Order: sequence, then C-alpha cells, then structure tokens
Amino acid sequence: MKNSEESGHPGIAVPAQAGRELATEGRTRHEVARLLLEEGPMTAVVVADRLGISPTAVRRHLDALVADGEADTREASRRGPRGRGRPAKLFLLTEQGRARFGHAYDDLAVSALRFLSDHAGEEAVRAFARHRVAKLVEPHRAQVTGPAAASGRAQALAAALTKEGYAASTRQAGTGEQLCQHHCPVAHVAAEFPQLCEAETEAFAGLLGTHVQRLATIARGDAACTTHVPADPPRAQAETSKDEK
Repeated sequence: MKNSEESGHPGIAVPAQAGRELATEGRTRHEVARLLLEEGPMTAVVVADRLGISPTAVRRHLDALVADGEADTREASRRGPRGRGRPAKLFLLTEQGRARFGHAYDDLAVSALRFLSDHAGEEAVRAFARHRVAKLVEPHRAQVTGPAAASGRAQALAAALTKEGYAASTRQAGTGEQLCQHHCPVAHVAAEFPQLCEAETEAFAGLLGTHVQRLATIARGDAACTTHVPADPPRAQAETSKDEK
C-alpha cells in the first residue's frame, strides 16, 4: 500500500494512479465548464460531441457542476411542431461557475468606483467607463470597421472581444445579428455600476456605425451579455433602395 503522503491527506492512502485519475477528471471538468462559458447554454449531448468524450462522462461532470452550484439547467425552447417526450435540458454556468475563470480585483474596483462616485459624482463614473471601454476597443477599430456589411462588422467585433477575454460570438437573429459575450471579467463590478455596460453599448454603436440594443447582461444575472445589431444602418438601407431605383 502507498503511504499517506501520496494523497496529500495525512492518514489517507491514495495510490499514485488514483491521483492521476483525479487530476484528469479535474481537467476534463474544467474544459466542460469552459465550453459552457464560451458558447453559452447547451445540452449534454452537444458538450460530449464538442469535447469528443462520452455522454455518460459529460453528464457526470455536469451533474457535479450543478451539485457544486457552478452550473444550472433550463429547458430548451421548442421549435416547430411539438414533439413527444421531455424537452431537452440546457446547462449553463452560474455566477459561481464563472468565478472559476477569475474576476480579478473586483473588491478593489468596486471600492475605487464608490469613492469616485462619492467625491466626484456620477458623471465622473461615466467618464471612467467611457475611457475604459475606449482603451478596450480602439486598438481593434480598423479590424471592426473594415467590413462593409453590419454582420461582418459584428463578427469582427466578436473576434476582437474574444481576444480581450470576453469569449464573444455572433448568431443571426431575424434580419440582424446578436452579439453574445459569454464571459465578462467585470460582471461583479458592473452589477453595482451599470455605467460600465452603458459605455460599452455606446462604444459598440460607434464602432459598428448603427444603433444597437443591449438585450441582456451577465451583470443582471443573464447567461450572456447579448446585443442586437441591425442588418444595416437605416441610412445605408435608404441609399441601397435609391440605387436600385
């Protein structure tokens, strides 16, 4: 029998092989959580397919995340004719689950913004929020503003935000695009100071050259920060119609 030192717990003997298996389990669970973070709510079958592991193993990890309060479930919306059987179950990370990927310096940031608000007023907080988001998106301006179509600009913005740690993606919604940010490094701070979200929305509108609408935010408890981007600016649509005549 291996001695207790191998397990890291005095008096408990765990073979080295078991320790390696636990480490592998931990890495796999982290990858399951990361997929939920980056791509939003999904079924166990989809997670298994994306990671190339068995549905049984995936459900074990998902159940563990739910039991630990790091994930939650909701029913998938039905599309088309109602089918038989129970609706598919979607898994998504909770705020606690997102915390495993880090919310650095939240307490310090909240304290600093409270001080700024108390001593310089709300407009100072807004000015800080605009300055922060400008530093975030300005380095990517050429990349984002390059595509002619609004959908292309939205996709370029998603790629830029992903580079900045926001795990962003786009999907078609009606005649426009929905820009989804599956991770927000400042979600805890934005929960108390929504000016951060407001400044971000303003910056997106400026970069994309069209009015955008924020539909959901992680700071308010939603699964992702979702912004609707119209297919094309109204002016561009009018010019297109004029050209066609």
